[in-house]
Amino acid sequence: MKKALNLLARVLEVLVALLVAAPAFSQSCALCYTQASSAGARMIEALRSGILILVLPPTFASVGMLFIVHRKRNQVRQMEGQENSQDGW
Repeated sequence: MKKALNLLARVLEVLVALLVAAPAFSQSCALCYTQASSAGARMIEALRSGILILVLPPTFASVGMLFIVHRKRNQVRQMEGQENSQDGW
């Protein structure tokens, strides 16, 4: 019963997060849109490159940090398991 309630709570959290984020994604800058639509192919390519330059480093940094935290968590768990086995409990 407790697991079902936890699962339901998680599902509701995800749904609320998705519903709250929708208005943020629907907003766009009118000036940015008009500038990009009136620009030539070269400017559009520069804009795409700029977006990638701004998005990729934080994404890689976040993924790298999650990988490091996951590895350290496993190392700590292994060390705790060894300590418990040495205590004889």
